[in-house]
Amino acid sequence: MTTYIMLGNWTDQGAHAIADSPRRLDAARTAIEEMGGRLTSFHMTMGEFDFVLHIEAPDDAVAARFALMLGRMGNVRTRTLKAFPEQAYRQIVATVA
Repeated sequence: MTTYIMLGNWTDQGAHAIADSPRRLDAARTAIEEMGGRLTSFHMTMGEFDFVLHIEAPDDAVAARFALMLGRMGNVRTRTLKAFPEQAYRQIVATVA
């Protein structure tokens, strides 16, 4: 599985309905699982972003579909980063001449 970090902000709509946010998070977890992926962690944050998700997906297309699905609902806007675990990082760096 490929690892992705999603940085997110609540939209005005999402902020007005913040009490429903835990239910929406549960629905997002179910959705990514139905796509063959996994939401491994959620953190509410302070600063430029309101929350951070760590997900695993079979490929970039699944991660993109998940991000589009979240955006389509209108409660959040996300930025997705493809992440390389430490072992992959070490392998990549070892090949740099």
